[in-house]
Amino acid sequence: MSEVREPAGGRGAQLKHTGLRPGWTTGACATAATTAAYTALLTGDFPDPVGITLPKGHTPAFALAKEELSAGAATAGVVKDAGDDPDVTHGAVVRATVRALPPASGVVFRAGPGVGTVTRPGLPLEVGEPAVNPVPRQLIREHVALVAQRYGGSGDVEVTLSVDNGEEIARSTWNPRLGILGGLSILGTTGIVVPYSCSAWIDSIRRGVDVARAAGRTHVAGCTGSTSERTVVAEYGLPEDALLDMGDFAGAVLKYVRRHPVERLTVCGGFAKLSKLAAGHLDLHSQRSQVDKGFLAALARRGGANPSLVKGVTEANTGLAALQLCAAAGVPLGDLVAEAARDEALAVLRGAPVRVDVLCIDRAGTVVGRSAVR
Repeated sequence: MSEVREPAGGRGAQLKHTGLRPGWTTGACATAATTAAYTALLTGDFPDPVGITLPKGHTPAFALAKEELSAGAATAGVVKDAGDDPDVTHGAVVRATVRALPPASGVVFRAGPGVGTVTRPGLPLEVGEPAVNPVPRQLIREHVALVAQRYGGSGDVEVTLSVDNGEEIARSTWNPRLGILGGLSILGTTGIVVPYSCSAWIDSIRRGVDVARAAGRTHVAGCTGSTSERTVVAEYGLPEDALLDMGDFAGAVLKYVRRHPVERLTVCGGFAKLSKLAAGHLDLHSQRSQVDKGFLAALARRGGANPSLVKGVTEANTGLAALQLCAAAGVPLGDLVAEAARDEALAVLRGAPVRVDVLCIDRAGTVVGRSAVR
């Protein structure tokens, strides 16, 4: 990773405090493999190592584990390094095969062996599409364009992504339950895997609160990730040292702020994650809590949903699908979840002098639910 100057306090310092080695997402690996393969398709040579630029400016270089060049296609593969995170895809070989397409075709994605296909609604991809999430798709498109500009290509290519043993690895994930069949998803929003250690992460949350209080901040925000962080900054203009990267540990933020109060706490995160907080879960990790569709249906009923809509929410594939059903019917499920999550947070705070509000967002960072401040 290239050197990036981190701020003295706030989220950057909080993450650094964990002392754990970060790694690279499947999306970053797929981008590197695609960049190498397309370069070879245009020039006949594979760059090794191959460098890419991630959304926050990091510029990692990846050694190639696989190279194959034919008259009409090029394939490159890299081994995923998840750092110190216990990621099931650590060590997996992520491959990209690139073929030229006719002019004006753009970048077309295909699922190769070990990459899943979306079979149910409610995900940020259409049914039938390869399970390559929106941010990795955009990152790959940007790097295809850069390679095309540098070596005189059109940028019109088919990118087939595959993961060795991906179908087997996917059985250890939630993909089958979500209707992603045939393999893994290509994921990532920053390109970087932040290592997951309960004790180190919770300790870093506490240090983040301490830094904010020492800096005189009266309004802090607990964010589930980088997208929610950007949303909070856009909504409230909070400085870096007022941002707490709480990840899945909502309870750790609330319990520490209860003992070390600030005037106002905003909790911001994905709708599905915060629906878990609304239902009373303080650990939002997918292995320890699940979206309760029955709970969402009860909220929808309270918000005016008719019996047919209540049934649809109960049977929805994902929390996002339930939200979309309610939005189409004019039922403010996002606001109802935000209010319930705020009330749960206030219950954990046990009367501490902290005012709380909650923002629920979608994957793009758009606010889909908000509570009043109480």
